[in-house]
Amino acid sequence: MALITEFDPWKNSLCTCPSKYSLSPYTGCGHGCLYCYASSYIPRFYSPRQKKEFISRIKKALKKMAPGSYLALSNSSDPYQALEKDLRLTRQFLKLAADHPLKIMLVTKSDLITRDIDILKNLPQVVVSMTLTTLDHHLAKILEPGAPLPEQRLIAMERLSLYIPVACRIDPLIPGLNVSEIPVLIKELKKRGVKQIITSTYKAKGDNFIRMKKAFPDLAGKWDLLYKDQGEKRSGSFYLFEDLRRKMIVKVKQCAEQENLKFSSCRENFPDLNTAACDGSDLF
Repeated sequence: MALITEFDPWKNSLCTCPSKYSLSPYTGCGHGCLYCYASSYIPRFYSPRQKKEFISRIKKALKKMAPGSYLALSNSSDPYQALEKDLRLTRQFLKLAADHPLKIMLVTKSDLITRDIDILKNLPQVVVSMTLTTLDHHLAKILEPGAPLPEQRLIAMERLSLYIPVACRIDPLIPGLNVSEIPVLIKELKKRGVKQIITSTYKAKGDNFIRMKKAFPDLAGKWDLLYKDQGEKRSGSFYLFEDLRRKMIVKVKQCAEQENLKFSSCRENFPDLNTAACDGSDLF
């Protein structure tokens, strides 16, 4: 299988991202996020491992990339998960990419990315999207047990924003868990130098729904009602019904606009609400 592939190979009709490519130095992810969708189609997802012969293969792949191509790291496996601390595959890739005129989008939950500021600030074009689901450390440890705590990510965004454009993905929005803290969260992100807010609602999908209901039994009945009874099946996942999703997304948009931040929703089919591309590419 090729290392660099077309993003969204299944052509999800709800995806409004510009055309781009995707790259993951690792298979699987060690963050252990309960809501993760990728665990449903990547075998042994929570036992992450490096891609075989990554460096030699990526050198060849980069030579075939057209100048100015958009390349995202990563859409199903964090490029700065714990393995990266020792293996440094992402760092080695960035060093190689410095010689190629690509538009690189890094998506991560990890403050480890600040280790590579020395490279990032000298790349021709790069944007970072940091995912932050909640400011509540206790809730974060349940939802994302292997990921850095919220405060660590806030500090990382603040450091990164001194050199490169930073977006924050408030993702996913989960009924009953994190929606109420959106105004406070966005105000904090503004203070940390974030330029754009990107958001998406939680999509219930097979194994992730089982994990979520087990972790939050008091919300299981409510979620069954919202997703299974009142929701709709789209692209292999259960979505909240459209009016509720739109109400949640509009709340985030309004808070973002109050702080003069760019805004976009991702895979929600509400392009009319977006003021920027949903992958942060307008920040280049």
